[in-house]
Amino acid sequence: MEGIILNNNLTSKIVKSALIAALYAVLTIILAPISYGPIQFRISEMLMFLPLFGKEYIIGLTMGCFIANIAGGLGLADMIFGTLATLISCILVYYTPKLIKNEKLSLFIASLWPTIVNALIIGWELYKFFGLPFALSALQVGFGEFVVITIVGLPVFKMVNNKYGNRIKNFNMK
Repeated sequence: MEGIILNNNLTSKIVKSALIAALYAVLTIILAPISYGPIQFRISEMLMFLPLFGKEYIIGLTMGCFIANIAGGLGLADMIFGTLATLISCILVYYTPKLIKNEKLSLFIASLWPTIVNALIIGWELYKFFGLPFALSALQVGFGEFVVITIVGLPVFKMVNNKYGNRIKNFNMK
């Protein structure tokens, strides 16, 4: 009987990760005109707050980014480095409230990680593989991330968390 329970738990985690991955990828691809380009506004990046509820969301978000980057047109470099940027951002978002106990400050700092990480990694990617100026690329990527995650995403997250936070926590992949 324990094997069945473990299998159901593993199956549940896989399905939930796949659901998050699909949500991220579909949002990015459907909104492709604003999701890709030098200044991108990936609405799917608002999901980057999910690791605050549990590390299990990191896998789904990372896989969703990978799938979205397959469709993005920048090839293998973006599949690797764009996905790496998302993975690092998710890990930093997950650990932020564990290191910063002030809830408001922690949430604000967590909202900045994807901006900083993506600006640096994607800025470098665009410089290294496509010959674009690093500083300009980093600023453009950072601007799009900041607008979507901190300016728009943070208030949306607070609103959704206030109304549905317990449901999101219960959805958590324990």
